[in-house]
Amino acid sequence: MIARGLVFAALAALAATALSWGVYGREAGTIVLQIVLPLGFATVLGAAGLARLGGRLGPLARQFALAGLLIAAQLAAVVVLFVETMFFSGHDAFFAGVAVGYAALLGGWTVWALRRRGLDDVDRVREVLSAVAAGRRDVRSNVAGGDEIAALAADVDAMIDRLDAEERARRSLIAVVSHDLRTPVTSLRLLAEALEDDVFEPGGRAEPLARLTTHVRALSALIDDLFELTRLEAGEIRWSIEQVELAELVRETVEAMRPAADERSVAVRADLAPELAPARGNPERIQRVLFNLIQNAIRHTPQDGSVVVRAERDGNGGLEIEVADTGEGIAPAERSHVFDAFYQGGARSGGDSSAGLGLAISRAIVEAHGGRIWLGPCDRGTSVRFTLPCAER
Repeated sequence: MIARGLVFAALAALAATALSWGVYGREAGTIVLQIVLPLGFATVLGAAGLARLGGRLGPLARQFALAGLLIAAQLAAVVVLFVETMFFSGHDAFFAGVAVGYAALLGGWTVWALRRRGLDDVDRVREVLSAVAAGRRDVRSNVAGGDEIAALAADVDAMIDRLDAEERARRSLIAVVSHDLRTPVTSLRLLAEALEDDVFEPGGRAEPLARLTTHVRALSALIDDLFELTRLEAGEIRWSIEQVELAELVRETVEAMRPAADERSVAVRADLAPELAPARGNPERIQRVLFNLIQNAIRHTPQDGSVVVRAERDGNGGLEIEVADTGEGIAPAERSHVFDAFYQGGARSGGDSSAGLGLAISRAIVEAHGGRIWLGPCDRGTSVRFTLPCAER
């Protein structure tokens, strides 16, 4: 920084010298160079010293004051040297000093006004951060303006908003997980106590053991889904990416879900565009998304209803897949929340997990592939659509 400052001071001195030489001749230019170059170097070195001391000088107000004094000292030295060197009359020297002093006072007041406004904003941001560190989330700096301090304050306010949203989501997550765990754990405890107390007849233990197994499997599925969702959202899962024959994968998934659909008297079929291009992704994860969406659609489609899986090229060079059903649909107030973890709407929950993790996991998988998932418009039922990148041929 010092070297750049010295170069800048030297270039400025040379510019002043050239201007004086061109207007008043060589002697005037030489005098100007002899005066301004040493003063410029001294000012740069003094400013570098203040910058190096930094926080050791104390508050910013004191640092600004010292910088102002350095500028005023340079200005006074320039006036004194020019008066002595150029042989000004006392009359000229007096009025030059008055003009310089007046300009210095107004300049100092301007610096003070800007410093006060800037430091007030800094103090406001500091107070807000202190309140956030103490646990408050209802404070905002609300600093207006277009300078760097206002931009910093806006970033601080945005950070507080994110912290507040994350803490609310965490509290909600803990509450929902606790609720979803309480029922099976209570049932397991009661069944275990009943078996321990020999409440059931020797030949009648098969049914409670079967119920116990069902609850254990439900708990295991919930824990696995929660663990997978956490790792997906943290970006900790890495899988192989390959060319996926999407048409074949969709047909295979639809056939695998046909028994569940037949059990509920729901027709399920695939409607694929001819010569569908392959996708780029992980086939197991893509199939997990299809399983979640199709199973969710079957669960919420009444008897004699239908579920259709469509796939085609989209308008952006990728692939778009749709799972549409003729079920009860999703209420408008719930549409923006269906992909949230543990969301339990009035119409449906997410995917293959009663805790509402299926759609959240599907969204995380799709976004990890670089695609997006959303609810499409439909006259009847529900349409869930997602995109995948097309494989390069």
